[in-house]
Amino acid sequence: MPQPRVQSFGLDDFALDDRLRLFSYLTADNRIGYLWLLRAIESARNSYHLVLHTSEVAAALAGLAETQPDCPDPAGLELPRLLDALVDWGVLDRGQDGARATSLAEYRNRHSVYQFTEAGYRAHRAVESVLSASLNDSTLSRLVFADLLADLQALAVANAAGDAEEVYRKLSRLDRALADIAERAARFYHMLGDLGRTHDVRPEVFLAHKDALLSHLRDFYDELQRYTPRLREAVREVETTGLDRLVEAAAEADERVFGTPVERLDDWRRRWSGLRSWLAPPSADLPSEADRLAGATTAAIGDVLALLRRITEARRGGVSRESQLRHLAAWFTAAGSVDAAHALFDAVFGLGAPRHAGVAHPDPEAIPTRLSWWDAPAVELSRTLVQFGRTPGQGNGRPARIDRSASERHRLREHQLAEERRHVEAAARLAEAGPAAIGPDGAPRAGTDQDGTDQSGAEFSPDAGTDPAEPLDDAQVAVLRRLLDVALAARAPGRPDTPLVAAAFGVRLTLSPAPGRFTTVRTAGGWLHLDGYALTVAPARHTVAQRRELVPA
Repeated sequence: MPQPRVQSFGLDDFALDDRLRLFSYLTADNRIGYLWLLRAIESARNSYHLVLHTSEVAAALAGLAETQPDCPDPAGLELPRLLDALVDWGVLDRGQDGARATSLAEYRNRHSVYQFTEAGYRAHRAVESVLSASLNDSTLSRLVFADLLADLQALAVANAAGDAEEVYRKLSRLDRALADIAERAARFYHMLGDLGRTHDVRPEVFLAHKDALLSHLRDFYDELQRYTPRLREAVREVETTGLDRLVEAAAEADERVFGTPVERLDDWRRRWSGLRSWLAPPSADLPSEADRLAGATTAAIGDVLALLRRITEARRGGVSRESQLRHLAAWFTAAGSVDAAHALFDAVFGLGAPRHAGVAHPDPEAIPTRLSWWDAPAVELSRTLVQFGRTPGQGNGRPARIDRSASERHRLREHQLAEERRHVEAAARLAEAGPAAIGPDGAPRAGTDQDGTDQSGAEFSPDAGTDPAEPLDDAQVAVLRRLLDVALAARAPGRPDTPLVAAAFGVRLTLSPAPGRFTTVRTAGGWLHLDGYALTVAPARHTVAQRRELVPA
């Protein structure tokens, strides 16, 4: 015999489209007015005034306007129109109150009163939860584990004693607590992801909260590790008192009147299964949700430390996205003319003049000649035509001829060998001029600045028998800079005491850490200071390139 169809009402009467229409006021033109109107009705609801006339809604809105500067003046709002629109969207329910009429004429007029629908109130609270969300909501609660353990122990006692109401209370509290832990963890780890994505733009935000984040994560992880085995044992103790008895007691005390006993039993059995998977999985091989939470916390600690390391390295090296953009902005500010600024923009961002290509439509008669260029369909262009200016298939599929210019190759090779010889000769003169920048006593020798003042550093001076005042020429400085680039690029993070070495062109350069000292090198173009390092240059003949010259010198 077919079961009679149960008529739905209340929340069950809202279909999917009806529930989505509850949020229509958020996209309306006067959405701020709708929001404050609902806040006024909610404030009256909190004072147990559920049904409001239009005049009472205006009074509640005026009361909010006195305390909230952002609240609009009710005199500037068309309250009847706004209220009717909220009724059409299902947020409010409208009724008639004939008791307000004092005469027959007033009775014939409409006396509408408004109140929240249950679905409308839930939609409004969902919007308010989004508007009031803040960073402080994204935290992990380490104190909840002690409460979970106490509730599980009390649940075992109540189940053994047959106290159905206490079983229902404790099991409901455990269910809410675990749902809150999962929600807090999801928000917290999502917040960490947002923080990692924004550290390049605002690293000061991360640096201001790094200590609090690490301390919060470590405290939560320690509490989770301490309570996980105790919670697992408490779950097993509850099950030893009788799982079926536990579920039946909770379903018996359940106060939901619209569910059948079978539905309530299935619901509480499902809830206990979820609680057990969270704290004590049925098999030792299966990780619990608590174990996954501990793994996610460990990974989050590693991510925070890695992010801190990247920011520290970027700030110590002086190169980051922020510093690059600031440097580029300084270039634009120092541009001498508008044309120079445009040229810099094109060079930095790789922009150039557009390449125009004229291609006819495959079927010209399909497009009316009177149709505007803006409305006409686009014509597909090949990448080869746009980038190289030739249509695909030119040359019948054969590759293009390679232009081999022997004279140009000969000239380039001569220039390359000449540059290499010049670098080798300059390196040899550099090694002869300054084999060491460390004095006989192991301390850097004092040098003088451009103005003749004494410097607490080491001057890269020539060896005995040469003129100490003779500066390095441009070729020697070029070799020295290339070796310095190679040596400084080999710096390892966290190892400041390691000497840096680079060898090329027949010389070997060594940078020895010297905290509090610096080395001064006199060049033809000025003075080169190396802060925190002692510079040593010595011959290294094995680094001279031995190549067979393809062209005569």
